Amino acid sequence: MTELDRVIHEPARLLVVALLAGVKEADFLWVLRESALTKGNLSSHIAKLEEAGYVEVEKTYKGRIPLTLLRLTRQGRSAFERYKKTLNGVLGTKSNRRRGESEPSATTE
Repeated sequence: MTELDRVIHEPARLLVVALLAGVKEADFLWVLRESALTKGNLSSHIAKLEEAGYVEVEKTYKGRIPLTLLRLTRQGRSAFERYKKTLNGVLGTKSNRRRGESEPSATTE
């Protein structure tokens, strides 16, 4: 089985990626409000996602007001889809077992 993507798996980053997956792009303040993270915490997680190539950050202005736009890259969207598929597989392994069926052993050889 494929391992979960550790970059996305961290709860705050998972939330950010899930929020961005639902939109074409979003400004930093919208993600800040929706995620309820602090500015510093959100900035740190965005930096890690950007470093992984999952998020693109565009700093611009709306009139004279600074505006930071965030969007998932193609690589980020693909990684999120793989993450969801892997997680569903992990969850399905346990939840699809019939009642009364014993747990498989987790030994390695």
